Amino acid sequence: MKDHSGQVALITGAAGGIGSAVASALHRRGASIVLVDMASTDLESVAATLGNQRVAIAYADVTVREQLDAAVATAIEKFGSLDIVMANAGISSGAQASTIRSVDDGVFERVIGVNLVGVWNTVRAALPHIVESGGYVLLTSSTYAYLNGLANAPYAASKAAVEQLGRALRAELAGTKATAGVLYPGWVATPIADVAFGGDTVATAMIARAFPTPLLRPITPDKLARVAVRGIGRRAARIAVPGRWIPISILRGIVNPIMDATMERDAELIRLTAELDARRS
Repeated sequence: MKDHSGQVALITGAAGGIGSAVASALHRRGASIVLVDMASTDLESVAATLGNQRVAIAYADVTVREQLDAAVATAIEKFGSLDIVMANAGISSGAQASTIRSVDDGVFERVIGVNLVGVWNTVRAALPHIVESGGYVLLTSSTYAYLNGLANAPYAASKAAVEQLGRALRAELAGTKATAGVLYPGWVATPIADVAFGGDTVATAMIARAFPTPLLRPITPDKLARVAVRGIGRRAARIAVPGRWIPISILRGIVNPIMDATMERDAELIRLTAELDARRS
């Protein structure tokens, strides 16, 4: 696996889950790490786990561009350059699933603000330094970029948009020494996935109904991080993990219409959706 000694990586959403796992994996391979997350999180404990060597902390709300500018400035001041940026901070639609009809007002805007505008702000703040260093930007999308967003529309919409940003960014950077890629996690054992795996009984039933059993096994953040860091080392355009989702992504033009039509005709999914609709206030 590629040695990242001498490289500097900035990761948003680094206080836990995918972000802290990737930070740890890159740090073990020699990279200096700038951990970025909200002030309400405990980045100090993540830094302590990494040994506090080659580590800097920057508290930032990714929806506020100026705070991302300050986080990037921390990377430059502390380590002198910026080689890898992972725009990873993200949130779900809440502890309960909902439909577009039943979701609380403001949830869509909040999810888009963090998951999409936050990625935009991270990329915009870091891009001059990434171009200068010939570095790599990784945007965290999701398999929901191409799956039907039933009962999870705000999250799915945000991740589809992130995919488009990443694809456009890679093409735009083709004339430079820098590049970009998109990370497509399937279900990962983090709080975001809890709603689909027992946290909400209706959502759990819907997921089990809509997807084949082999796709329903969440992976650990550490397993995802190992694959992600290999992809970062290759400066990959696409990093899909676990790999069992790759055929669905490749064949999405065929699979998606079939899955959509199947969902529309499934009486049990229709009944469960009605339960979610009934939650509207």
